[in-house]
Amino acid sequence: MASVLTLWGSPSGTSRTGIVAGHVSDRLEAAGHRVDRLAVRDLPAQALLHADFGDPALREAIAAVEKADALVVASPVYKAAYSGVLKVFLDVLPQFALRGKAVLPVLTGGTPAHVLALDYALRPVLTSLGATHVAQGWFVHEAYVHPAEGDGEHRVDAEGVAPLLDLVDAFAAHLSATSAAPAPASDRP
Repeated sequence: MASVLTLWGSPSGTSRTGIVAGHVSDRLEAAGHRVDRLAVRDLPAQALLHADFGDPALREAIAAVEKADALVVASPVYKAAYSGVLKVFLDVLPQFALRGKAVLPVLTGGTPAHVLALDYALRPVLTSLGATHVAQGWFVHEAYVHPAEGDGEHRVDAEGVAPLLDLVDAFAAHLSATSAAPAPASDRP
């Protein structure tokens, strides 16, 4: 069982990205992994913008990244890239904060043209932060994600996320295989 941090960087309180991230988290939990969730928008803006490492919430968020075996990094697409909220958080992480971690990138947006942001905007940053394995990511069109109306529940259309869930299952299997494998001799105490 791996420890996974689902991190999403949407500034919206009723975020389609948050709904998709929740779906992914639920699937990873069903596969037996422990999942913690972090919405970057809930961190203190002042601390993020000023890189105030004395702020307890920011320190706790950075520690959550450090202790996780793997991450799901989700964001809406803005201006052909991931969100500025996510960018600010990634900027305050230590240079190699993702070293030794597997990462599953997920983006949401309003046009299929945004799919390129996965490989041209988000993947290079995850790699530069030292991620050992950046899984094939997925783009979910916002038309498939329906925030709750009134007392209803959030809804995600199956055809819109079926390919993503296949990738999540492969990611979960990768995490299970790597967490069950013995550590290389150089990593043993």
